[in-house]
Parts: sequence; C-alpha cells; structure tokens
Amino acid sequence: MNKFKELANLIFPDITETIEDLEKRYPERNLEEGAMVTRFAPSPTGFLHTGSLFAATISHKLANQSGGVFYIRLEDTDQKREIAGSGKSLVDQLIKFGVTPSEGYFGDDEQKGAYGPYVQSERANIYKVIIKHMIENNMVYPCFCSAESLTKMREEQSARKENFGYYGKYAKCSTLTPEEGMERIKNGEPYVLRFRSKGHYENKIVVTDAIRGVIEIAQNDQHIVVLKSDGLPTYHFAHLVDDHFMRTTHVTRGEEWLPSLPVHIELFEAMNWKKPTYAHLPVIMKLDNGNRRKLSKRKDMEAAVSYFLELGYPKDGFMEYLYTIANSNFEAWRDENPKASRDEFKMSFDKMSLDGALFDLAKIQNLCKEKLGHMSTKEITEASSAWAKEYDEELYALINRDPKYYSEILSIEREKENPRKDYEKFSDIKPLILFFFDDHYKQMVDSALVYPEHLNKEDIKLVLETYKESFPEGLSEEDWFAVMKEVAVKCGFAATPKEFKKNKEAFKGHVGDVAAILRLVVTLRAQSPNLYFVMNILGKERTIARIDYAISKLA
Repeated sequence: MNKFKELANLIFPDITETIEDLEKRYPERNLEEGAMVTRFAPSPTGFLHTGSLFAATISHKLANQSGGVFYIRLEDTDQKREIAGSGKSLVDQLIKFGVTPSEGYFGDDEQKGAYGPYVQSERANIYKVIIKHMIENNMVYPCFCSAESLTKMREEQSARKENFGYYGKYAKCSTLTPEEGMERIKNGEPYVLRFRSKGHYENKIVVTDAIRGVIEIAQNDQHIVVLKSDGLPTYHFAHLVDDHFMRTTHVTRGEEWLPSLPVHIELFEAMNWKKPTYAHLPVIMKLDNGNRRKLSKRKDMEAAVSYFLELGYPKDGFMEYLYTIANSNFEAWRDENPKASRDEFKMSFDKMSLDGALFDLAKIQNLCKEKLGHMSTKEITEASSAWAKEYDEELYALINRDPKYYSEILSIEREKENPRKDYEKFSDIKPLILFFFDDHYKQMVDSALVYPEHLNKEDIKLVLETYKESFPEGLSEEDWFAVMKEVAVKCGFAATPKEFKKNKEAFKGHVGDVAAILRLVVTLRAQSPNLYFVMNILGKERTIARIDYAISKLA
C-alpha cells in the first residue's frame, strides 16, 4: 500500500465506498437533450432575501420550460450560524410564490427525490468518499497550522503587501510527507484537510458565463480547506460534490460568487468532472438619496421576502415584477399577451442584464394593484381570506362573521372592463372596508364626521332629511342618480355641476355636494366605492340608521 493510501485509511478507516459506487448510485438523469437541472441551495441562517427569490425564480423557470428538474438543497455546513427552523421557512416562502421544486428538501422531515439526501449535514459520508480519493491521489493533505500561526501569516503578508491566503510558500503543511502527516495525526494534533492547488494568481483562465459571455479571471492558487476540524466540509467543496452527483447542469447565482469561480473550476478539473454552466446575476440595486447601492438586509425592509408576504402583496404581481427585471423582453411580451400565463414566456440568459436591476417598489405596487383589480370576486375573496387567516386575525374574524357579506363588499365595481383598483395589497382591505361593519362604524363615526367647510349645518341636515324621506329602493344605478338630482333640486342645489358653474349665486352647491354629504355619513370617507352599490350592500335599515345618527348630531 502506498503512503498516500495509508494516510487516507488512517483518516477515514470506515469509508469503504468508492467514487465508482457513488456514480452508480447517482447516475446521469434520463432527460431530453437540452433539459436543465437547476437548484436553489440556501443556508438556514436567516430570512429569504428578495435577491435569493429572484435567482431561484430564474432557476425554476429555466428548468421547467426545458423539461428539466429544479431542486432545493439545504447547505447547512456552517452550523454555528444556523437558525432553527429557517430552512423550512425559506422553502415554504418559495413555494408560496409558486417556486415549487421538483425534488429536494421540503422541510426538516421531508425530502423527495432519488439524488438525496438533500441536506449537506446528512451527506457526510459522500464527501468523505471523495476526500479519501483525493488524499490517495495527493490532491488533499492534512494541515496542522494553528489559528495563531495563521494570524501571524496574515500579518506577515500584510507587512509585505502580498495577497492574503494559504498558498505558495505560505502553504507550509503542503510540504509534509504522508509519513509526517500520519505521525502528527497519531500524536493527536488537531488538523483540517486542504486541497493542494496547482494554480498561480498571475496566470489567467478563460470561462464562459451564460450571462456575461467569455470572461478572463485569475487562476486559483489558494489551498482551501475542504474538511473542517469538526468533520464537516466547507461550502466550496461540498457544493461542488453535490452539483456533480445531483447532476446539476446550470448554476444561477449572484455575482458575489465570481471571485470564488476559479476555486470551483479547479476542483472540478482536478476531479475530471464536467462543470455546470455558470450564470452570475448582477446584484439588485436600490436608489438611496440619488445613489445606487445594493439592496441591504440591514437597511431595507423590502430585502426580506417576508415583508411582502406579511403585507399581503399578491404573489402573482410580485412575480410579474421579478420576470420584468429578469428578462429585458418580458414587458414587450406581456403587452402583446396581456392575459397569457407566464408559463408561456420563454426566459433566456441572453436577455439578462449585466447591470444590477434597480429595485422599484413603486412599480411592484402598480403591478400588484393591477393584479388585485383584475381578480374576480371569488379570487380576491379566497386569496385575501387565506392571507388574513395567517397574518391578520381581526380581518379574518370579520370575514367569518358573514363570508357572503365580505364577498359582496369586494365585488363593488369589480367584474367590469375597467374595475376599481382600491387595493395594492391585502393589508389595504381592512381599513377601507371597516365602515361596512356597524361596530367599527360606531367607533369611528364621531371623529370622522367632518363636513365640507362650505356647507352649513342647516343645509346638511336638509339634504339628509330629504334623502331619507324619498329613500330610493330597488332602482337601477341610473334611476337612483336621478333621485339624487331630485333631492339636490329640492334642497336648493343644482342638478349638475355645469348648471352650478353657470350661476353660482343661484345655488347652494350642486348634486356632487349632496353625494359628498351622503358619502361621508354612510362611509365616513370623502372617497369611497360607488355610493349606489355601498348603500345596496348596507341595506335600507343600516343606511337610515346612519343618516338618523348624523341628523341627531346636527341638532
């Protein structure tokens, strides 16, 4: 037995599987030519970032439209930073936005697919098989450098104005013989395992990025750690092994990973494995006092996907925006196909921008307002109810008092060619409909009844009493408005604004003022949905009760 194999057996005495065994266990996928295998691989260390949802959306779309596979892998090797439950939360939020995996990690107790486990901490033996092979072939070696010695090394590099890292002459343990390594291990010295780089930073490699095209970058020269002292692999190594054995064809990730690309390429080439196609997305930007900066986890609430979920932005509207910034031709396609499903749109790398997309909250809000406005009554009722059940206990209780009544409220001016667009998110609904509920109306009425200054009490009272006396029921909207004009004339107001404008001295106001008085009394708002429909939903008894109360306050 050669000394490198002896060293490998000393470090991994229980590992008997080979790379060939793994290749048989995880064979090439039986997919049509051109089908993409993509992934989303979050770390369970916090919330789902909007940029991560963006990247996952692209990966999901590309896989689905090509007849491929989109899977989720949980990268939990950095267990010091892990936040309990965040892995499942990340996946749940993705699925809420329709980014549903074909296979992979779905939660702490749920994984689906033949290429798992899909949690890195559960794949320890797979990594050890590969590392054992690499030790046997002198590609990986034990490093015994202490934290103190590494700190001293960085200080020396700084003083000499040299690149930081473990490389070249600074990679001191790379010169140890297998025998020396085994002796120190047997003596109980702590160690990590490092990859033996053959690169040099002055040399260049040429890489084709799916978005950026051909790029030239410095070769890797760092002897990176592949297995930590706790027995867990580093990200650089683990994700490479996982991408190979899960047969990933395309990796879409943020441009912050570009500096690491030479490391990943060297590892793939060292193992003689086919590299996936890399696509490095520009980071999402935000305007801050006229300056562009990265959308920040610390500074920007909208950096967290949960922000949009909690406020109830419709997922369809939000995803529409992500498609807009993903491909430059999407908006033109949408203009030509206003009612088509996004499934019909073909996303492509060549339509992705090299510049960071500017995160435009106002545009998101407009898109969401359009989506909510064009929902059917049934759709918005069901969607807002589901949201309220999770995020707004008070609204959910109101809905459950009388679901039919709630649906009628949301139906006002909805099912028509140009529907009202009162809401941009589900959290907008409750404050705008509270007046429909008598208990809330009573709580608000005294503070909300503030009439227009140009109208006096007597005229307001006269309008209310006159309308009450001739209370119209069962009329069409056109006939109801005719009654409103009659009430206006009886009370000394012009039947039309045009008539009032011609002879202002002859009238107290016009029919619009009469409507404004009734609108305020009935809805407690200067602006509301169509008053005709509001009164029909409230019914005669409720409406008259509100008019009577207003009259009593004017006495």
